[in-house]
Amino acid sequence: MSKLSQVFTSPYHLAARFFTSLSSAPPAPENDAWAESQLLEGEVALWRRMSNQDRRHSIAVARRFIAARPEASRAEIAGALLHDVGKIECGLGTWGRVVATLVGPRTERFRIYHDHERIGAELAAAAGSEHDTVELIAERSPVFPILQQGDHA
Repeated sequence: MSKLSQVFTSPYHLAARFFTSLSSAPPAPENDAWAESQLLEGEVALWRRMSNQDRRHSIAVARRFIAARPEASRAEIAGALLHDVGKIECGLGTWGRVVATLVGPRTERFRIYHDHERIGAELAAAAGSEHDTVELIAERSPVFPILQQGDHA
């Protein structure tokens, strides 16, 4: 499903994500510690580069992922936590992401934003992530539909 079609098929998800993105508060310390305990050393370095908003969102998505897939491996949980890590390369804040979602990949930074899955998978691979983590971030894992459902909840 394209990013533009998501605007029209999941407005609740986009609105909820927008309003939670307005706060720059970090995740609660216990949530951040839990997330880091699921990540390899190189993945923790990527995690710490993500914005507070993206880290809070990713923790919520990972918790929903685990609720739907209690047998999830550590590598799959890491993939859920890092599913948006490629967005660190676009340098867009909340408003820039809103515009990028609405207008599509019209500029270099918007193209990077729209390609964050591939970029995130490359970053994770370079950081030493396991194959299952990389595949989930790249949206190629057989369990990706579970992650996607948790991301759009």
